[in-house]
Formats: sequence, structure tokens, C-alpha cells
Amino acid sequence: MPIDVAKALAAEPRTGKAVWGHKDVQLYHLGLGAGVPATDPGELRYTLESKLHVLPSFATVAGAGMAMMGGLAAPGIEVDLAAVLHGGQTVTLHRPIPVEGEATLTSTVQAVYDKGKAAVIVLRSEAADADGPLWTNDSAVFVRGEGGFGGDRGPSARLEAPSREPEFTVERPIREEQALLYRLSGDWNPLHADPEFAKLAGFDKPILHGLCTYGMTLKAVVDTVLGGDVARVTSYATRFAGVVFPGETLRIRMWTDEGRTQVTVTAAGRDDAPVLADTVVTHS
Repeated sequence: MPIDVAKALAAEPRTGKAVWGHKDVQLYHLGLGAGVPATDPGELRYTLESKLHVLPSFATVAGAGMAMMGGLAAPGIEVDLAAVLHGGQTVTLHRPIPVEGEATLTSTVQAVYDKGKAAVIVLRSEAADADGPLWTNDSAVFVRGEGGFGGDRGPSARLEAPSREPEFTVERPIREEQALLYRLSGDWNPLHADPEFAKLAGFDKPILHGLCTYGMTLKAVVDTVLGGDVARVTSYATRFAGVVFPGETLRIRMWTDEGRTQVTVTAAGRDDAPVLADTVVTHS
């Protein structure tokens, strides 16, 4: 079997460098749709270098977003990238991300689960700079056709939406060219840009990056629930439940409790088809 579970789990951590500056942060924010209206003080926090702060989901693209791909190159893992689907993402913040930074990324395989028709590989990337830990990224990656090896199935619990009405519901339009802009932050998969490639993958047209939806959703929570204060976010977890296309509109519902906001994200124009599920932002 292409995945040698014991070898993958026992492998030495892989290390690399991530270096970023204000232009990388601004490009990432613009790729999420920030800057509308362009002169809004709340939007200038994402777009103007003299006022800039860093949305915590930037951790998924810092260093061109190669932490997950590096994990898939770990010893014991030989998979067809065409069979790989991003299943979930969690970012844990140890302190606010600086606008300019250089960090060491340490990548490990945390778990390999047997889902029958697929394997799920949990990849962890930890970032630290001269002042200590910055963030921890956990990516759950589905590899179709690699299950059935008799391993642990792993967690399967789903997070039900609260029975009450959400405290906040916002809609966020996805611009037609948004995937083309977002991919400049490091995800060059042609699935998000090339119509012919998208058709080969079974889609009528290119789809938006899941991590772009992930970042758009966190921005909506920060702006709506946290008064625009990115430093209040301590962790952010989601499961990718469905695709969304450029030109569509995200409907983001938020249920707030002390220190925690639960979120669902759907495609507003497709009968609220699920996009993100099991989504929680923890915050101060």
C-alpha cells in the first residue's frame, strides 16, 4: 500500500522556512475579498500597510502555503495528488501573527485513519520565530482509494448547529476573479483557474479554494463578532463540506457564546448547499 502508516508516524519532523512581509499579508486579504468599500476604516485594517493587522488564517498560506504539501512528501506517504481532497483545517494561535516575519515550520504526520474507501492523513505544521511559538496548523487530508488497511477509523462526530436562531447572519459575495487573485498566495492548483482542468475533475467550471472560503469566514466572524480585533482569535477549526464557485454568495450564520462562536457556511444561491461545517472560532 502506498501509505506506510508506521513509517509515516515514526518519521523525523521535516523543517522549512516561511518568510513574509506586508505585501504578502495584503495580497492574502485582497484574495479574501477585503477592501470593499476601499476607504472603509474597517477594511483599511486589511489593506493599508500603515494600519495593517494579520488575519489568523494567514497561517495557512505563510511561506506560500507549502506546509501541507511538504507533509504529503513525508517518508511512508506516496499518494496520487489527484486523489487528494482537503477535508478539514484547524489553526491554533499562540500569539498574534506579526505583519513582517520569519519562522521555522516543523511538519509531522500526526495520524493516519482508515475510512474504508479512503485514508485520512492528519498533517501538523508548527511555526516558531525567535520569540517562540506562533501557530499550529492541522490539516486533514482525504486520499481516495487508500483505505481498507484495517486501521483506526478516527473521530467521526459531527457538530450540530444550535436549535436557536443565529445571533448573526451575513452574506459575502465571491467576485468572479477571486480565485485567480487568491491563488497568488501560493495555491497554484489549476482546478481553481483552468476550465478544462476543472471539467476533467468533474466540475462545470473552476471552484474556489476551500481555504479561501475558510479565510473569508474568519474575516466575517472577526468583523461581526469581535469588533475587528484579530488578536482575540485563539483557534479556528472547520470541515470542508462542499464546493463553492466564484460569482456565488456565501451565507454565514453565527451562534455566539462566551469565548466561542459556532458557524455554518452555505451557498446562498443553491438552496443553502453546505460549504463549511463543524466550524468553531474560539476567542477571548
